[in-house]
Amino acid sequence: MTWLITGGAGYIGAHVVRAMREAGERAVVYDDLSTGIAERVPQGVSLVVGSTLDGDRVARALAEHEVTGVVHLAAKKQVGESVDRPLHYYRENVEGLRVLLEAVTAAGVGAFVFSSSAAVYGMPDVDLVTEETPCAPMSPYGETKLAGEWLVRATGRATGLATASLRYFNVAGAARPELADVGVFNLVPMVFERLTEKAPPRIFGDDYPTPDGTCVRDYIHVVDLAEAHVTTARALLSSPGLDLTLNIGRGEGVSVREMIDTINAVTGYDSPPTVTPRRPGDPARVVASADRIATELGWKAKHDVHDMITSAWQGWTRRHPEAARD
Repeated sequence: MTWLITGGAGYIGAHVVRAMREAGERAVVYDDLSTGIAERVPQGVSLVVGSTLDGDRVARALAEHEVTGVVHLAAKKQVGESVDRPLHYYRENVEGLRVLLEAVTAAGVGAFVFSSSAAVYGMPDVDLVTEETPCAPMSPYGETKLAGEWLVRATGRATGLATASLRYFNVAGAARPELADVGVFNLVPMVFERLTEKAPPRIFGDDYPTPDGTCVRDYIHVVDLAEAHVTTARALLSSPGLDLTLNIGRGEGVSVREMIDTINAVTGYDSPPTVTPRRPGDPARVVASADRIATELGWKAKHDVHDMITSAWQGWTRRHPEAARD
C-alpha cells in the first residue's frame, strides 16, 4: 500500500509520514513547500513538489508511485488571514481539494482521509462537542473545512471512494525536536515566544463562564493525531465505501491559565500572565467528545498536556537556545 500525503512536509504532515512509516506503510509526500520544509521529509520517502491545484502534476504523482490512498493535509490554515483573504482560502482549500479529488477518482484510488478542523463547529454551547453538534463556522477558514467535508462525502457517495474527515482540536507537541511546529499562531508557541522575549504571557479575557474565567480547550498531542490518521487510513482500505466523520481530541478541557501554569513549570520560568481584553469570536469552551473514534476504530489518545509542552519546548529551544533555562 502506498499513501500520498499532501502537505507532508508541514508540521502535522511530517508526523503523519513518520507514523505511516513506523506502521510499515509506504508514504510519498506531495507539497508545494509554501510553508512546508523539505528537510522534514525522511530519507527513503519521495517528495513531489507541486500544488494540489495542478491536476496534471497530481495525476502523474498518483500514477508514478502507484498510490492506493491519500491523506490530504495541504491547506491554508490561519483564521485571521482567511478573514482578510477569503478568495485565496477558497481557491487553495476548496478548489485545490476538488482538483485533487478529480485526479484521485480518475486514478482509481480507494481511500481518502481529509484533514478537517474543530473550526467547523464555531462557538458550540455544549460541554462536549460531538460529531452531531451543529456546525456554524465563524471564519472563511472554518467554512472551507466544512465545504471540504461536504465535497469529500459527496464524492465518496458518488464513486465508492472510502472517505474520512478528521476534525482536529488543538494540536501541540512534537515527536522529535526537529519536527516541532515553527509557527507562532497557537497558545503554546505564543507563550514560548513571550517567555523568550522576557515578557509575561498574555491571557485574552478572564471573565468567561469557566472555573477560572479563562477559555477552555481540548489539546491533542501531534503524535496521537498522526497515529489516528494511520488507524483511520487502514480502516478505509479494509472497508470500501466507508464514510467517517471523527473528532480527534482527548475529551479533556484545559484552561488557558492552567496551560500557562504548566508551561511555566516545564520551562523553569516563573512568569505570571497578564490579562488583556477578550479577542472577538473566542468561545468559552470547546472540548471534544472522542467516543466515536474510540468505539468505531479503537483509537484513544495516550499523551497528556505535560507531554505536549515538554516535547514542544525541546523543539523551541533547539531553534531558540537563548530561551533555555540553566
